[in-house]
Amino acid sequence: MFLNSSYIIFMVPAFLLMMLAQWYVKSAYSRWEKVQNQAGLTGAQIAQKLIERVGLYDVEIEAAQGRLGDHYDPRNKVLRLSPGVGQGSSVASAAIAAHELGHAEQDNQDYLPLRLRSAIVPVVNIGSNLGWILIMAGFFLQLTGLAWLGVAFFAGGAIFALATLPVELDASRRARAMLTTAGIITSDEEQRGVNQVLNAAAMTYVAGLVTAVLQLLYYASLVTGMGRRR
Repeated sequence: MFLNSSYIIFMVPAFLLMMLAQWYVKSAYSRWEKVQNQAGLTGAQIAQKLIERVGLYDVEIEAAQGRLGDHYDPRNKVLRLSPGVGQGSSVASAAIAAHELGHAEQDNQDYLPLRLRSAIVPVVNIGSNLGWILIMAGFFLQLTGLAWLGVAFFAGGAIFALATLPVELDASRRARAMLTTAGIITSDEEQRGVNQVLNAAAMTYVAGLVTAVLQLLYYASLVTGMGRRR
């Protein structure tokens, strides 16, 4: 019922875009993790230097598990860096550490898009799971209204992806500014590397948004067809 030619039309482009984005991230990171930043600082040292520079003294740095598992935890005010980033002194490490610290700065400044994204997380988690159930129940019971309610709940994923994009782009903007003003990134080559790493990461969020929207449109088309058949 759910896997048909329409699914291929809607979702294959999204899957291809996601694969391209993931390849771009791996390619950019692999290239620039081999290029050492001229400051000779590890990702953890860069993060600590930027923390002191922007006055985020309540933010702690911890090790994260896994490759590219870097993230900022706003609940505990902790910046977690993967071994390759935290201990590496590459251009890629500088870009990723600064990006995650950009989220810490957003948190410290009560950046509205970040607050909105955090606020909708519980609703999205519930809505995404409930949406599947309601859509399936609507089809099996032939209740179009119930299926549309499921689509509405399922739309939370697309809303979350849309809310995530400006947060990530702003964190990258902050990262570039912090690295430059702190004198950590100085050469044109380093700047090019930082831009490529951050742009590659941004592409994954664009791909995520496109995938969420196309998936939503697919289910909406199914329910629309269901209503026409009645």
